[in-house]
Amino acid sequence: MQATNNILLIKPSNFGFNNETATSNSFQKKLTGNGKSITELALAEFDTFVAGLQAKGVQVFVFDDSILPEKPDAVFPNNWISFHPDGTVILYPMHAPNRRNERRLDIIEALKKNFCISKLIDYSGYEKEKKYLEGTGSVVFDHKSKIAYACLSPRTNKELFVKLCDLLGYKAISFYAFDRAGKKIYHSNVMMCIGDNFAVICIDAIKDKKEKEVVLNSLSDSSHQVIEIGLSQMENFAGNMLLLQSGKNEKILVLSQSAFNSLATSQKQQLEHFVELVPLAIPTIETIGGGSARCMIAEIFLKPL
Repeated sequence: MQATNNILLIKPSNFGFNNETATSNSFQKKLTGNGKSITELALAEFDTFVAGLQAKGVQVFVFDDSILPEKPDAVFPNNWISFHPDGTVILYPMHAPNRRNERRLDIIEALKKNFCISKLIDYSGYEKEKKYLEGTGSVVFDHKSKIAYACLSPRTNKELFVKLCDLLGYKAISFYAFDRAGKKIYHSNVMMCIGDNFAVICIDAIKDKKEKEVVLNSLSDSSHQVIEIGLSQMENFAGNMLLLQSGKNEKILVLSQSAFNSLATSQKQQLEHFVELVPLAIPTIETIGGGSARCMIAEIFLKPL
């Protein structure tokens, strides 16, 4: 299935601008204001984000970030872990050293009280080889068609991507994508989102004609209606959406308020043909963190106990 009703969120303790990730993430921007006010704003946005999802009947498992060591990006757990229907949990190698402390075995142990976990696969050792693959930031899964997409970058190693796809039994499709300044897009999930029968993608970010054709043909062949967004919309995180299942077993598409505002009326209508849009305001988190609604959510596809 493409969507789940169970998700993991991490409530941040020391949210802030991460200098170690800024070199590869052009979406990060510094805001004026002292650290305390920024942290308070982020926490308020986080709580509203949780409440908005719970109001739709999504089962949200919230864990508090540990205070030490400080982890400015702890609010983005989808980069270090993924949970799969067969009981497999995968840990991923992270590009920035100060993000590696986000991996927490105590969270996995706590989730064993609610879900069937049978196997833990740890790829974090590849950090010693300077090979990185940052979870569902690096990889966008089409679970129904068993296809995975990845734009290659300093945070997304092709060898590891193929290794992961071989492990899970998915077809691997990789490509390069660039922002308006010609810089490699750091994570695949800021430029594309896969739904049951639709796909949102900034196709203009893929410059190579053959790679663009492969991606578009794959999406079409797997029965997805392609909804294209522009580069400026991608910069407003319109590609950073996630399909979830509501408490009424209906599909919802979670996105930030800024992403929603950037969409044209025609694009909203296209999406609303398939799914209910659920915009949630997280301006501080997405501006300073350089990741948006999808980045905050680690889907739990594990079978409940």
